[in-house]
Amino acid sequence: MVVVSVARLPPILVSPIRFRTTATRRRLLPSSALRLTRPLSSSCSASSLAVVASMETPPENYRTNVGICLADPSLTKIFTASRIDIANTWQMPQGGIDAGEDPREAAFRELREETGVTSAEMVAEVPVWLTYDFPVDVKEKLNARWGGTNWKGQAQKWFLFRFTGKEDEVNLNGDGSERPEFCEWTWMTPQQVIEKAVEFKKPVYEAALKHFAPYLQSDPATTTSS
Repeated sequence: MVVVSVARLPPILVSPIRFRTTATRRRLLPSSALRLTRPLSSSCSASSLAVVASMETPPENYRTNVGICLADPSLTKIFTASRIDIANTWQMPQGGIDAGEDPREAAFRELREETGVTSAEMVAEVPVWLTYDFPVDVKEKLNARWGGTNWKGQAQKWFLFRFTGKEDEVNLNGDGSERPEFCEWTWMTPQQVIEKAVEFKKPVYEAALKHFAPYLQSDPATTTSS
């Protein structure tokens, strides 16, 4: 097992976010909103470090899971949604891998089930599994929901997708095969995605987005010269 340290990002100025539900369709962030203009930095102080375990095979006692970073067609912003069951909790789509299911197939399936999106192409994947532990209260709640399991946390395989469809394809009722998980969604910059995530997921988000940073594009209109 390899343990990597993931630094919290330095502050980046961002534009205010406006959100939408499936019933409300409008442009979100103005075109002048700042995007990530460089790979995520690891030059923060030691006090801001978080530790994420990364490994080539998922460890025992962790639920195997896929994480989906769905970028807009220009690869500048990321789909992020607010959970129905937990107020003010925003996240990227994710979901469990079925027995015998290939993680890539699981990623396409979870994307369809949670967002209704089928018009997407895979751009990249994190080559290792990233794990996080559940807080005690979350662990008890989720294991009860999953039928009395005893998972310590989740081992995730992360994938970057590029959205190739139109925004009205997004349907937070998904494909109807699963109970809806989200009530509204928006496009966010990578920094905003991390800032809006719950604390115990932030290190994994930072690690995944660090891997994807070379594929994500900056906005030339907001790039400042030195």
